[in-house]
Amino acid sequence: MTSIQLLGMAAGSISAITFLPQVIKTWKTKSASDISLLMFAFATISVIMWLIYGIILKDIPIIYTNSLVLICSLIMLYFKFKFKEKHSASDL
Repeated sequence: MTSIQLLGMAAGSISAITFLPQVIKTWKTKSASDISLLMFAFATISVIMWLIYGIILKDIPIIYTNSLVLICSLIMLYFKFKFKEKHSASDL
């Protein structure tokens, strides 16, 4: 693995870690009312597209980063539906 790829992996790890505090908080509080469903839906679609792009290019850092972020995004979407509360139009 080249130093450029290691840099990409390190950056990817930090990008993925940014999702963890929200995932942990949502899991602990069992509340996702402050989470925007629309934002996480768009984020998930974007990450899937980046993952496909990385797979096509066989770019390990892109695949690694977007796989981790996809897992976190899917967990947040799961929590959004699992801890469903009454929602208003402002929740989107």
